[in-house]
Amino acid sequence: MSSQGRLGPPGNGGPGEGQSGEARKLQEGRVARRKRRKGKGKAGARQGGRGSGAEGKPEPQTAEEAAGLGAEAGARAGPGEEGEGGGSVEEGARRVVRGDEGSAEAGKEAKGGNEGNEEWRARTGRREDARPSRAQEGEGEAWGRFAGAGAAVAAVAAEAEEETAAREPAGRPAAGSALWRLPEELLLLICSYLDMRALGRLAQVCRWLRRFTSCDLLWRRIARASLNSGFTRLGTDLMASVPVKERVKVSQNWRLGRCREGILLKWRCSQMPWMQLEGDSLYISQANFILAYQFRPDGASLNRRPLGVFAGHDEDVCHFVLANSHIISAGGDGKIGVHKIHSTFTVKYSAHEQEVNCVDCKGGIIVSGSRDRTAKVWSLASGRLGQCLHTIQTEDRVWSIAISPLLSSFVTGTACCGHFSPLRIWDLNSGQLMTHLGSDFPPGAGVLDLMYESPSTLLSCGYDTYVRYWDLRASVRKCVMEWEEPHDSTLYCLQTDGNHLLATGSSYYGVVRLWDRRQRACLHAFPLTSTPQSSPVYCLRFTTKHLYAALAYNLHILDFQNP
Repeated sequence: MSSQGRLGPPGNGGPGEGQSGEARKLQEGRVARRKRRKGKGKAGARQGGRGSGAEGKPEPQTAEEAAGLGAEAGARAGPGEEGEGGGSVEEGARRVVRGDEGSAEAGKEAKGGNEGNEEWRARTGRREDARPSRAQEGEGEAWGRFAGAGAAVAAVAAEAEEETAAREPAGRPAAGSALWRLPEELLLLICSYLDMRALGRLAQVCRWLRRFTSCDLLWRRIARASLNSGFTRLGTDLMASVPVKERVKVSQNWRLGRCREGILLKWRCSQMPWMQLEGDSLYISQANFILAYQFRPDGASLNRRPLGVFAGHDEDVCHFVLANSHIISAGGDGKIGVHKIHSTFTVKYSAHEQEVNCVDCKGGIIVSGSRDRTAKVWSLASGRLGQCLHTIQTEDRVWSIAISPLLSSFVTGTACCGHFSPLRIWDLNSGQLMTHLGSDFPPGAGVLDLMYESPSTLLSCGYDTYVRYWDLRASVRKCVMEWEEPHDSTLYCLQTDGNHLLATGSSYYGVVRLWDRRQRACLHAFPLTSTPQSSPVYCLRFTTKHLYAALAYNLHILDFQNP
């Protein structure tokens, strides 16, 4: 009987033409028993070791084996016992799963399973007459086995899909939650009501939602409410090349004060450095030189060898700005220097009788302020370089200066010793006084740094330990917002992201403070020096990932990307 049961291979559509009726009944009995064992949730090869191998060891049933057995049963339930349709169904299912080679292996495993089934039947002594007839089992068994084959094929196809998805971008799921079947415009509208935490959790559902929730459009609203995310108050994106989601992640470090401190440069003697950032380059003054360094790709370190060295002053460089392809510098020797960044071209000319404390340049116009109580307007045009257009008597020492973005006026910050207001606005074309800001300054409340944020708003700080925010549309007599330094220290410099973040540098212990302009209190403070080498923060600049602070002996960095 055992040899007769192996007359036809299990992969064929039915028993061979030369088989006897008894062999056919044996083959049908195997199919019925296989169905009953599968209905109990157990594979034929795992039931008490009665099964798949010659040694009777339990053997797990693979997805390919299940697919082959299901397709075989479906073929036998068809209208013809030897028809070619059964074989084609089996062959098609196996090709979907693993291909021709996999189908041959599945046939061998099924054959081993049939031999184990004959041994099990011999030991149990069950009668063949108790089996249902072929006509009775045809309808239910065929569809049940076909469903089993489909499940196996689907399982293997899902594994293949996961492997493909790991290599290729995820696409929209074909089936699943009703959320996936909505149009993308409607999904964007729904997700626009979610906060940052809800969007992060939604991205963990599947690959497609992770890709969908990384859309810059969804994070733009959150980024505009975050600190230092690259968006100005008017919505202008200053860092369009960086994904918005990544910037929002880093902005949380700014809000929580999580950063890593380091030192980029050191110098031996005490100095009053000034610096500017442009792209991947850092420009910093050291004594009477201006050095240009290139950042490494991480942005947290510099190439030790400078890209360029710009000289020309006989004394220390007090201040400088970058204007297109030029560096405009102001020196303690009373001169203004004009340097071309990508060449060795340098021009210097006498501008003031005493040291030039500040300088600004916009639209081909240079404005300088000096200790000699004057402010002067110069032209940057090659034919008129060094020619003074206006000389303005400020009646006070000028510490800071800034040109309006509209190129119609400029503001001077003085020592507040010869005039009751240290902030005055002058017409750029005529040199006439237009207005002054504030009227309640105490004597000596000099303004050390100021900057325009927009044509009608500007920020100032200085000896009076306040940061003031002025809106020329509202009032010129009183600032609209002010923040007080908690330790009553002079504020040497300030910087803003154009939206909510404000950074200031104090005069003692190199303290850098971060402010959220929607709050009165200081957000975080970072002391960069201790008692023996206490130094003011003379200048600070920051990007969306790093903050750079120049002190008397070194250049510090606060890395918010990798705290």
